[in-house]
Amino acid sequence: MPVRPLLRTASCAALLLGAAAAAPSAAAAPSAPAEYVTVDPEGRIAADGTVTLTGTYRCTAGTGRVYVSSSVNQSTPNVSYGIGGSVAVCDGAEHRWQNSGRAPKDALKAGPAKVEATLLELRGSGILIIPVPHAAGHHDVTLVEG
Repeated sequence: MPVRPLLRTASCAALLLGAAAAAPSAAAAPSAPAEYVTVDPEGRIAADGTVTLTGTYRCTAGTGRVYVSSSVNQSTPNVSYGIGGSVAVCDGAEHRWQNSGRAPKDALKAGPAKVEATLLELRGSGILIIPVPHAAGHHDVTLVEG
């Protein structure tokens, strides 16, 4: 009996068995995303207009510096105000972040707001710095005085 047909059949069987073993079962729970950023449901706005936002993030290793940036939008469509940025540690573990910043006078007040938080890596490529997003999220929050 020729050996080639047997090898071909054995190879096909191994591929099928490998694919079946690698396929997740229907009963398996969905896994958490490898990288994410969240915003706490409550932010603070001080009497001088300084806004403080907090949340959590998780990211894996990057080749450049990674930052958590945040912006807030309230009442004026398509106008968001940057609220600081902080350095992220991308080690696969969950970390807390906190950003503070001030919008123009009277642009923000206590009440409902929309916040966008982004994990952004600044990766060097020759003489260029290329922004590489790791994760982003849009969240409804309430700004409270304090």
